[in-house]
Amino acid sequence: MLITAILALAAGTYAMRLSGVVLRDRLELSDALQRLLPMAAAALLAALAGTAALMAGSEFAGVARPAGVLVGGLLAWRRAPFVVVVIAAAAVAALLRLAGVP
Repeated sequence: MLITAILALAAGTYAMRLSGVVLRDRLELSDALQRLLPMAAAALLAALAGTAALMAGSEFAGVARPAGVLVGGLLAWRRAPFVVVVIAAAAVAALLRLAGVP
């Protein structure tokens, strides 16, 4: 059963990727849609990042994780080195959890 599901998903993924190559010259996208596609990708990434920052499984992750992500985001926005961003975000989350904040 599991192998069948994996093979079906693999075939579907391959078919979707192949359809982009096959339909490239046959499908005309409007100018408005072509302008919206890059924004749709950014919105999808923002939604994934928000979900990962706020949720742990199907429950709210608590305050410590979003606070760490917020600190990391602010440091990244201020162009801090990547190592500093990661360590500061982890430190804020760890210190809040150590203080008893969920």
